[in-house]
Amino acid sequence: MAGPLAGYKVLDMSRVLAGPWAGQMLADLGAEVIKIERPEVGDDTRHWGPPYLKDRAGNNTEDAAYFFCTNRGKQSVTVDITQPEGQEIIRQLALQADVLIENYKVDGLKKYGLDYASMAEINPGLVYCSITGFGQTGPYAERPGYDFLIQGMGGLMSITGDPDHENGGPVKVGVAVTDLFTGLYAANAIQGALLERHRSGLGQYIDLALLDVQAAVLANQASNYLTGGTVPGRLGNAHPNIVPYQAFATADGHLILAVGNDSQFRRLCSVLDMPDWADNSDYATNSARVSNRQSLCTEISLRLAQRGSEQWLQLLEQHQVPCGPINTIDQVFQNPQILARKMLVTMEDKRAGEVQLVGNPINYSRTAIEYAVPPPSLGDDTASVLGEYLEYTELQIETLRNKSVI
Repeated sequence: MAGPLAGYKVLDMSRVLAGPWAGQMLADLGAEVIKIERPEVGDDTRHWGPPYLKDRAGNNTEDAAYFFCTNRGKQSVTVDITQPEGQEIIRQLALQADVLIENYKVDGLKKYGLDYASMAEINPGLVYCSITGFGQTGPYAERPGYDFLIQGMGGLMSITGDPDHENGGPVKVGVAVTDLFTGLYAANAIQGALLERHRSGLGQYIDLALLDVQAAVLANQASNYLTGGTVPGRLGNAHPNIVPYQAFATADGHLILAVGNDSQFRRLCSVLDMPDWADNSDYATNSARVSNRQSLCTEISLRLAQRGSEQWLQLLEQHQVPCGPINTIDQVFQNPQILARKMLVTMEDKRAGEVQLVGNPINYSRTAIEYAVPPPSLGDDTASVLGEYLEYTELQIETLRNKSVI
């Protein structure tokens, strides 16, 4: 790998999404990532289908599509960590690793001697990242945490969905964003710790909690409350601080207006053939528009209902009014901009022939991201890693396999 993290080794003992997302990010950036999975079972997401990857004959394989979104660039090694021989494998791999990522319950690895304190004794330079629902401390530390629960507990669902008075209610985001944000925070934290290690020569422990992350990414909504004292509520597709900044119905569908300043609003007024709005004291400034949200958006809706989405989008773009369609996912991956930015990646797969994946959005000028290793089949690399990394003989590997350690 030629990425900026080339030469670093990562032991990914996590499963499902948050931890694996961090591991995949590090792999995309050039790190060598070994994914530890349970023998015969593997990562939970291998079974979260349908849909499943299909082989060349069109038959379902054992791996669900979900697994493929977050395990590119990794080697799969199966190890039963409940057995002493399995624990020794992990310790030997950790001795050579720069990073270990895990998302077991609090102290879940301690009974196996695979916790941070134990690992730091044998490898003081190890950066050890633990991801849990609620963190290693606090009254909720022992609770299991799942993205859906955290979206609710962390306030996101209180601001997502239509207001109650519009027959709405709380709605989760359509992907597990708390897990994804946590994975990104983890990747950032790990790289920060690796940079610090150049000065101190020491690794360190990283404690990441989904609930903490969800609170952090409330962003402006958190500041609105902490500074303004008013509890934000659900506004559907509207923005709490900018108007008009939401989806509107047209004669044949919907479009999005994202008017971020007064000059853009003036151009919108021209497109809608309502130039007087731009000088109306109720609408002339963003603050006024926020205060008069309902009346303005009702007026805009009446105007937009007179034509189809494509007609409006062409006019709005001509007048440089920020706008866009609401695409379905198939339309996203047919979009010329997405294709031009190489966000659709095709990789070889020994079972299917090839598999399509979403690319990494980072574009370096020199150390370009390479897509060399597709998401692995379960245990694909067990023998090669044990042989090359740990110098196990074929006989030792076969013995471990017969004992179901690997």
